[in-house]
Amino acid sequence: MTEFLAEPETWVAVAFVILMGVFAYVGVHRTVLNSLDKRRDRIKAELDEASRLKDEAAKLLAEYKARRASAEREAQDIIASAKDDAERIAAEARAKLEDFVARRTKTAESKIALAEAQAVADVRAAAANAAVAAASTILSQSVQGQVAEGLVQRGIEEVRSKLN
Repeated sequence: MTEFLAEPETWVAVAFVILMGVFAYVGVHRTVLNSLDKRRDRIKAELDEASRLKDEAAKLLAEYKARRASAEREAQDIIASAKDDAERIAAEARAKLEDFVARRTKTAESKIALAEAQAVADVRAAAANAAVAAASTILSQSVQGQVAEGLVQRGIEEVRSKLN
């Protein structure tokens, strides 16, 4: 047995048993258990808080997704409305342009018709004057005397009245 007491492992085992006995007597195990319980409670509270924060974050995320979807729908509505307005304005502008061109064309055509009528009247007047002058020259050379002058005057008046 002396050999048994001479081994250092024996004395380490005896010291360990004594130390454990002192710890049990003093209540170290209760203190350790209490501190472990407190730590467990603190960790559980932190996990509960983390779970609550996660739920709040999920709710906020869902709310912001809904807002974003609403904003996208509103933006699409605004774009569609703007396209409709642009198409309507373009159609109105096209109609006004066509109306303007039609009015300008009509005005130009009426001016052209008026100019044609004036030109025809001028040509007729010039032709009448030329015919009168030619008839007057021919008659004055071929007919002479008082009878000639009467015929010339009457012929000139008839030509003027018929040509004008």
